[in-house]
Amino acid sequence: MTACTHAEPRAGSAGRDTVVVYAAASLAKPLRALADSYAVRTGAVSQIEIGGSLEHARKLTELHRIPDVLVLADYEVLASLRPRYLHWYLSFANNRMVIAYTDRSRGAAGINAGNWPDVLSRPGVTIGRPDPSIAPAGYRALIMLQLAERKLGEPGLAERVLANAGPRFIRPNAAELAALLDAGEVDYILDYESVARAHKFQYVTLPTSYDLSDPDSAAEYETAAVRVRGAAGDTVTMRGQPILYALAIPDSAPHPAAARRWVAELLGPNGTRDFSQAFVDVLARPQLVGTGAPPEVTAHVEP
Repeated sequence: MTACTHAEPRAGSAGRDTVVVYAAASLAKPLRALADSYAVRTGAVSQIEIGGSLEHARKLTELHRIPDVLVLADYEVLASLRPRYLHWYLSFANNRMVIAYTDRSRGAAGINAGNWPDVLSRPGVTIGRPDPSIAPAGYRALIMLQLAERKLGEPGLAERVLANAGPRFIRPNAAELAALLDAGEVDYILDYESVARAHKFQYVTLPTSYDLSDPDSAAEYETAAVRVRGAAGDTVTMRGQPILYALAIPDSAPHPAAARRWVAELLGPNGTRDFSQAFVDVLARPQLVGTGAPPEVTAHVEP
């Protein structure tokens, strides 16, 4: 987890907004850009804690730490917090799973969308992946491999690939995983396309039948599932779903008015710009679930 504070309060800045945000690590880049530009214009202080989405949820359920805003990598994590901690959430952006690598990676010269299972299964190849008990990218990587095994008709594919992705190559979140590849400590990582592009990695684009990007493939994705430690500390089944980032303002947010203004900034043109520049696709039609969302949110949802 990384805590990032933007625009530290200056003398005489009483009354300026302070917003505490728990954010998915894969969104660190656009949210930092958003916080910086918002601070310049308004003087607002954005205290952004970067980490895995399940880790953030447990801060509420186990540590009873309540932020002003949650911006997580899986809407299902927010759904698990209803109705005890929040009554609505908004899905607003998507992504896709890829296989990222660099010129230094073993097999880099020949890997493609057709032979990646063979390359990733070779002796000596090392693969990094996020921790599925902390970050949605972790269980999504496992679900992607399950779906690919079925789609390609290659029994044992997931097991062979994971044999090269042992515990020492697991990191808490997508951002830390990227650092592992950047340092040359692994050959490949299973991560989001936006992370690969932001770090200027090369990557294999996977078919939509198993990259978890296609809403029309939701029923097929749902046939794959993994068991992970849930937001409440229990063990839960996470089924394959199209990747959707979502946000919410908890019912007991410490600074609710400031939180609403911050969310309005994220959902407005400045936020859309920052997400686009970080290669995260903002939904043309955000999806609201639940009741009691403020006007700053409902203004972005079609009636």
